[in-house]
Amino acid sequence: MAEKNVYSIPAQFRRIENLHILLWLVKDSFWALNLRIPGMIMIVPTLAVAIYITWQTRQITSELIHNLAVVFWITANCMWMTGEFFGWDESINGGIGLRHLALIPFIIGLFILGYYYIFLAPRKSFREKMNEKTDEIIERQK
Repeated sequence: MAEKNVYSIPAQFRRIENLHILLWLVKDSFWALNLRIPGMIMIVPTLAVAIYITWQTRQITSELIHNLAVVFWITANCMWMTGEFFGWDESINGGIGLRHLALIPFIIGLFILGYYYIFLAPRKSFREKMNEKTDEIIERQK
């Protein structure tokens, strides 16, 4: 039987990522229901957990880059939500509103991922190093 590469992530990372999905869904549900105060409150734990996940995966470059892109995505998402809640998404007289400004973190996240997929991920040596680093982190947690 041929050996297959198996991608694994430490369990503690996966648990907090699952919590993050819950927080993000709750925040976006409040947004969809136009519940301003709960929606604005949910920005704090959602963004805080995204930053925490990014910090805890800092030693695994592939995870760090993706999680950093998520931080920028959530930042943009929160800017857009705030703009809609308070009428700042479309500026008066055709100016720039928060929805337009949210493009800045969206684009930063895209550039981060673009760098990863164009310059890092195609390199076999990079992928091997990331597999070794991940295995090392998993071993330390046992």
